[in-house]
Amino acid sequence: MMTWADLAAVGAGGFAGAIIRYLVSRKLNTRAPVPYGTLVVNMFGCLLIGLVAGLQLSPTLTFLLGSGLAGALTTFSTWLKELVGMARLREVGKSSGYLMGSIILGIVLVYAGYIGGTFFSSNGLVSCC
Repeated sequence: MMTWADLAAVGAGGFAGAIIRYLVSRKLNTRAPVPYGTLVVNMFGCLLIGLVAGLQLSPTLTFLLGSGLAGALTTFSTWLKELVGMARLREVGKSSGYLMGSIILGIVLVYAGYIGGTFFSSNGLVSCC
């Protein structure tokens, strides 16, 4: 059962994630051949969610970093909007590369984060939560 502290953790993480996503996208999506800002936040979110899963943190910290920060940082809807925009401009190669690159790199980063998190947890390098 979620507590008020868990809800506050989701809200705090979500607040930070949304602001970070806005700032990164604003900086990196300007006149770029592909929307690097969206790519960066989505890939960092993949790494983060894998790390959180591997670390086996407390529920409240998992809500803060996973549901809150990673959830607000990443953006599936914007990614799809950008893909549709590229397809409408008949940028087939660019949209295909962005699609496949995002999926493959995202899977690799979730897995890498999970492996890293389990390594840190099993070797006693993270035991705070």
